[in-house]
Order: sequence, then C-alpha cells, then structure tokens
Amino acid sequence: MSDPYAARTAVHEQAVDGFGTVRVLPLDAKGDAEVIHGWVSEERAAFWGMNGLTRDQVADIYAHMDTLDTHHAHLVVRDGEPVALLQTYEPGADRVGEAYEVRPGDIGVHLLLAPAGPGGARPGWTALLVSVITVYVLLTLDRQRIVVDPDVRNDRAIARFLRQGFEAGPKVVLPEIDLPDVYLPEKHAQLAFLSRAVAFPA
Repeated sequence: MSDPYAARTAVHEQAVDGFGTVRVLPLDAKGDAEVIHGWVSEERAAFWGMNGLTRDQVADIYAHMDTLDTHHAHLVVRDGEPVALLQTYEPGADRVGEAYEVRPGDIGVHLLLAPAGPGGARPGWTALLVSVITVYVLLTLDRQRIVVDPDVRNDRAIARFLRQGFEAGPKVVLPEIDLPDVYLPEKHAQLAFLSRAVAFPA
C-alpha cells in the first residue's frame, strides 16, 4: 500500500523498533481538513472545542493558524497512517501565558490522538507516540520545557501526561478568546510540565 503522505516534507522523522516510522508533517489546512474534522467532531474530542463545526470551518481555523509565527499545527503519521494532530505554540503568545509564569525555553503542546480504530485499544501505543513527539518538541526544536493545559474534566488526558513523566501544576482558568476566525470559551485547565532534564536525563 502506497504512502499518501510520502511526498510531504517532515519536520521530524523517527523510526521506532516494533512500532514503525513516525513523521511529523506541517498541517495542510485544506488538504487535511477531512481527517481532522472527523477527529474533532467525535464526542471524545469535546474538550478540543470544535464539536459542531463544519469541515470548512475547521479548515479556516487552521488556515488562520498557519499565518501565525507563534502557533503551529502538524499532522503526525505512522507508516503513512494519520495518528495524531499536534499543535505547538509559544506560551507567552497564548492565553495560557496569562495563567502561569512563562520561562525561557517553554513550549506549549496540544495533542489529539486518532481514534483507536476497529482493533480497539492499543497497549503501549500512546506512550510510544508521545515519546516521539517529546523528542521532536524538546530535542529537535531545542526547548527546555513542555507545558500542557488539558481541561480539568479530561481525566484520560491528564492521566496520560502524568504517566509520561509530566509534573502536575496548578489548576487555572484560561480566559475566553474571541477572534474573527475562532472563538474559544473560558477554560478550566490542569497545567502539567515536562522538563528536558526529566525527559532526557544526562
């Protein structure tokens, strides 16, 4: 089976024994809209804040993000199959920067995993994928600390990050954002942090 993403340039590529080759691709707002819209429309993705949007509205949001120097969206593929939506951002240019003391070298991350598919649960699969993303964000991008801000009700996401070595930070309230291209309501978030020294000890 051919890889429909083979011609696209990756910002990070990593082969993992027993798992496959993971590539992090800059998101194509229009070309990837069908896949992303399918993910964000599911009930499990309610905390992503895009339930009820049309495919074109989702595409418009990511087209707007593509104009920013501080926020970036990526499609993560494994052996040619889309497996996650990754967003990185500068905390100082985001609403999360109003909720904690941003340090030099911090980078924010939002991660939405693809549905498990017909095979059901994949033991260890998420941990391997997150480990690759951690390599990309902390080593390839040369950052010192990741900050994540899952909704306080999103127990699964919080537990996943803590299992990966993140340290729980404070619970905070992120202010609403109302822009021409996107509206994000007020969010009650659980901050968590992963430093480079913890993820990759000398």
